[in-house]
Amino acid sequence: MSQHPEPDPPSVAGETPGLDPAVAHALKKDASGLVAAVVQEHDTGDVLMLGWMDEEALRRTLTSGRVTFYSRSRQEYWRKGDTSGHVQYVKSVSLDCDGDALLVRVHQVGAACHTGTRTCFDGRELAAVVGSA
Repeated sequence: MSQHPEPDPPSVAGETPGLDPAVAHALKKDASGLVAAVVQEHDTGDVLMLGWMDEEALRRTLTSGRVTFYSRSRQEYWRKGDTSGHVQYVKSVSLDCDGDALLVRVHQVGAACHTGTRTCFDGRELAAVVGSA
């Protein structure tokens, strides 16, 4: 059973269709019903952040033009930029070959990271032996 509440069922008059069943079937969710969503700037290729989506967050992302995540800590949906103004406009969404990760290409307005940096990876490089081809 999912760790987070199910979305409220839509009313008959204002019925909102769910996620495409073929897409839902292709998703390989973790035990909490979530899939990792890697967010990438569409024109530079910079990896901006990693968030989590369930079927409802993915549906909202695919149908709204804005990125919606599921917060594991707050156990609620959140749309990037609603409080910070640092909006992510969807340019494309892809599912990886295993179905357990999404690549969300966006136009990022402002910082992507909650710390105020452009990406969540700025200044966080680890020492590693660099291989050669």
